[in-house]
Amino acid sequence: MTNDLIAKAAIDQRLAEIITPVIEDLGYELVRIRLMSGKTTTLQIMADRPNGGIEVDDCAKISNEVSAVLDVEDPILDAYALEVSSPGIDRPLTRLKDFDMFEGYEAKLETTELVGGRRRFKGELAGVEEDEVLINIEDQGEEVTIGLKFDWLSDAKLVLTDELIKEMLNQRKAAGTLNEDAFDEIETEGSAEETPEGAEEEKK
Repeated sequence: MTNDLIAKAAIDQRLAEIITPVIEDLGYELVRIRLMSGKTTTLQIMADRPNGGIEVDDCAKISNEVSAVLDVEDPILDAYALEVSSPGIDRPLTRLKDFDMFEGYEAKLETTELVGGRRRFKGELAGVEEDEVLINIEDQGEEVTIGLKFDWLSDAKLVLTDELIKEMLNQRKAAGTLNEDAFDEIETEGSAEETPEGAEEEKK
């Protein structure tokens, strides 16, 4: 069952049903899927390895397989561009395990309903307790830990901090996946927000 953070709209949920098995068979996980309508329609797929550290080549592999399946299923009426990327450093948090994995890092969370008179929360993630996401926030000058039910969340993402960047680079160095050349490539393409970008292809 896909939650709203991974796939919000009905079409996104339908697409998630089609492509999740494909991505998982390749050994990856779906982080988020969005069909974006504008001048051109773009299908944005964010994927990751179970332990993090997805690369440009991985994105290209996912793009090829997903593209082949969508050609057969044909769920999108218009011509569209397929865009597969990593979650990026200031990544969206879409699964309960993400909140556990990034405990100790700063995040912004939004809820569908008012909780204690507010919908937006910013603070340090404090792990997970059953179906609740714990976050340390400042309330009237004091730090308090509150629990928000995972189902209440409408949006959640890490805040880009120096500490987070350092940790991500260390993780990639440790995994042997840090490719200095890829960073130059990313800068020239001007796609620093969600890197590395995978192959983009125009679909008819």
